[in-house]
Amino acid sequence: MSEAALAVGGHSIDAPPIELQGVTKRYDRGTLALQDVSLAVGAREFVSLLGPSGCGKSTVLRLIAGLDTPSEGHIRAPALATASASADTAFVFQDPTLMPWASVFDNVWLPLRLAGRSKSEAMASVRRAITSVGLAEFESAFPAELSGGMRMRASIARALVTQPRVLLMDEPFAALDEITRQRLNGDLLAWWQSAGLAVLFVTHSVFEAVFLSQRVLVMSARPGRIAVEVRIDEPTPRTPEFRTSLSYARACREVSQALEAAHACDGSRS
Repeated sequence: MSEAALAVGGHSIDAPPIELQGVTKRYDRGTLALQDVSLAVGAREFVSLLGPSGCGKSTVLRLIAGLDTPSEGHIRAPALATASASADTAFVFQDPTLMPWASVFDNVWLPLRLAGRSKSEAMASVRRAITSVGLAEFESAFPAELSGGMRMRASIARALVTQPRVLLMDEPFAALDEITRQRLNGDLLAWWQSAGLAVLFVTHSVFEAVFLSQRVLVMSARPGRIAVEVRIDEPTPRTPEFRTSLSYARACREVSQALEAAHACDGSRS
């Protein structure tokens, strides 16, 4: 791989924790997933990625998490700095991926256990994370005993227990009913602000992206690239009333129009 394709981990104190510059990803079989993607997510910033299915949103997250490598371009992110910095990045998937044979406590303890912390050493941190997501009464419960929303809360607690700088989320609420999803949207914003995280959130929902984000990045059809940036200049924390406001409707219309234009792209560049 050329020097241009190497991920760059070092950063200055004022640099955004996530930065992609001219990133292209072509898979071994020739599929061009991403082309010339540049984006940044600042400290304590909440940014959503929105775009057509197959445009490379999840690929962007995987590259930032160090689960894959770019074909060209530069990436700066905590997970790529050093092996010891991997705990600075947490990844929440659409499927909660909880261990079915383990309690909520043991599932949340997992990343700390893998880092070498005993149950007694991790006790306070694990219980604090479980309490923060509203599952204090369920730390001994098993995943099969929880609702879908509660399983996702446990998954988020497992992500937050390491006190990461960066939180990557890949459609975490897509499988939930609308009421549960809206409640978790509000709670997620509270967790984000409390922990001071840089969040990059992938979703297919215009309404969710506008409610959560300070900026929405709309990607084009494959090969994915950033087509439009929409700023959501509304104060946080966002309240349920925001969903019925004229400013929310305007922002949703602007993002929807950008998404329709992205869908219209034929993705023929190679």
